[in-house]
Amino acid sequence: MPVYTCTLAQGTLSNEAKSDLAREITTIHSAVNHVPGNYVNVVFNELPPTDVFSGGQPGQPLIINGWVRTGHPDEETSQLVREIADAATQVTGVPVEKVLVVIQNSPAHHAIEAGRVLPEPGQEHTWLAAGG
Repeated sequence: MPVYTCTLAQGTLSNEAKSDLAREITTIHSAVNHVPGNYVNVVFNELPPTDVFSGGQPGQPLIINGWVRTGHPDEETSQLVREIADAATQVTGVPVEKVLVVIQNSPAHHAIEAGRVLPEPGQEHTWLAAGG
């Protein structure tokens, strides 16, 4: 259901660090938003170092942009960004000053997974029982 895109300069993270970060994001999202881990998607978008800027200068930020369904409580979303930012720093070694986590959302009915419109937050169990 959720999609996390991690954008960074090529060579910033090892394959092991990417795998560890994807696992941490999955664990955190599952715990905070009550979604089975197998529905959490994490994608790494690595760009040439000449295409990544921070403050108008070439840089090596780690930008994690997440999409979730509208309707999760604000305090859960705040917890989600804090925990993901902390995990990103701990797992990857990227300094906290270079980590940006942003959560965006849209209504559940604006997305389809497994051929079905996504459920509203809180309706996951019904959706899964019906064949999700």
